[in-house]
Amino acid sequence: MPAPTHLFPLIRNCEIGRLCNAVCYCHHKHLCCLSPPHFAHNHLRYAPQKKFATLHRPKENFNQFIHARSYVSTPQRFYLTPPQVNSILKANEYSFKVPEFDGKNVSSILGFDSNQLPANAPIEDRRSAATCLQTRGMLLGVFDGHAGCACAQAVSERLFYYIAVSLLPHETLLEIENAVESGRALLPILQWHKHPNDYFSKEASKLYFNSLRTYWQELIDLNTGETTDVKEALINAFKRLDNDISLEAQVGDPNSFLNYLVLRVAFSGATACVAHVDGVDLHIANTGDSRAMLGVQEEDGSWSAVNLSYDHNAQNEREIERVKSDHPKTEEKSLVKQDRLLGLLMPFRAFGDVKFKWSIDLQKRVIESGPDQLNDNEYTKFIPPNYHTPPYLTAEPEVIHHKLRPQDKFLVLATDGLWETMHRQDVVRIVGEYLTGVHHQQPIAVGGYKVTLGQMHGLLTERRARISSVFEDQNAATHLIRHAVGNNEFGTVDHERLSKMLSLPEELARMYRDDITIIVVQFNSYVVGACQNEEL
Repeated sequence: MPAPTHLFPLIRNCEIGRLCNAVCYCHHKHLCCLSPPHFAHNHLRYAPQKKFATLHRPKENFNQFIHARSYVSTPQRFYLTPPQVNSILKANEYSFKVPEFDGKNVSSILGFDSNQLPANAPIEDRRSAATCLQTRGMLLGVFDGHAGCACAQAVSERLFYYIAVSLLPHETLLEIENAVESGRALLPILQWHKHPNDYFSKEASKLYFNSLRTYWQELIDLNTGETTDVKEALINAFKRLDNDISLEAQVGDPNSFLNYLVLRVAFSGATACVAHVDGVDLHIANTGDSRAMLGVQEEDGSWSAVNLSYDHNAQNEREIERVKSDHPKTEEKSLVKQDRLLGLLMPFRAFGDVKFKWSIDLQKRVIESGPDQLNDNEYTKFIPPNYHTPPYLTAEPEVIHHKLRPQDKFLVLATDGLWETMHRQDVVRIVGEYLTGVHHQQPIAVGGYKVTLGQMHGLLTERRARISSVFEDQNAATHLIRHAVGNNEFGTVDHERLSKMLSLPEELARMYRDDITIIVVQFNSYVVGACQNEEL
């Protein structure tokens, strides 16, 4: 275990989160924050010591576990009716249809569906979607928090403003600044598309605005007269927001609540995967291990998945080499241990997580001068092992540009909770068949399994039930979550399995899946084709 031994009682009893009231909720991405059940995540790949392995059950053993002796006597606690299952799955769903003509241009996006399914309590994922009003394009993103939800919340409500400001022409920036100076109403920058649960932090709005204003003032001063490059704007926005999160925590605030808030944001962390769609130009900016996947329909009607992002973790050799190149050779063996940065953090890029960015002296100074809740917390006092040449972590995104084609039908943005349960090809196939309405006509595939007549009857009965209004989803993200949680070995949704998974109590749910957040963006093939022809 890379954490100091005096932390074990806190880790074992999952007390860290309670000590700081959301500064450090237990989450699988921070090994130092985990209680034993969480080590089971990702099939024990990240368990730090063998002695902990006996405490954990990998996800594959769900069926055996669910029928364990302690639950045989009360099987009804796991059973939910189809309407109850639907109520849970649809609680956070949201859909938006783009107007055919928004007054500026015909959009290449038909609309999008999004949804979230919590595993943590409270959920640590966030999502955002907005139309850029002073420039062309739409922004969509998913944000996966760790060590609490504070950083993910802040990034979800701030990042798009930084991106929008980065894309604005010099004249518009001047107009906005002059309006602030004279007390006039500001030009609206974003039109948000939010579910009622997607709230904004009203208490911090003034602080956030002042930081954003400082940024656009610097952009005005640095004006070069050149056209803004989208890739450069995305990179600058990510880096600047992370820098502001760090600076706000160092400066503090006279208001004790705000002071505690900015420290919560800085000491927790979040990954981000953001799409900017403008006509046929699709840019994906990714920091961390959420993913963007393009659904492409081939000429024969089949579906193929195209990666538009790369995970920034130990499974990515280029990321390991990048981290090693930023530090002395003497640290080569300690940089990545047990597939984690410094043996602790799964993603190699993230917002916040100042414990992997600040010097030891700065960390101690901020903690000692901070509120008592922070000073008393064991996690904030803890210095990562082999911590010699910070920063070890960056929020700089990897940006991929893709020119949309008529065969590019949709985009899936999702946190790692989805990709841990489903293969990318299955994700694209399920969404593609859902959007084209052919999932009811496809022959039932049973792979290499021997299927009895009774089992085949059950599969056909399930298909018939799925066609009914009780099972039919009106949201592509909800449909995908239903499969991610309830799929059986035949690739179809097993209601009994789905019911059991959704019935798991909080202390067990996190052992078998992560928070899942999905946005499915559907493209307008006719508009994309027309734009493509204009460029030829």
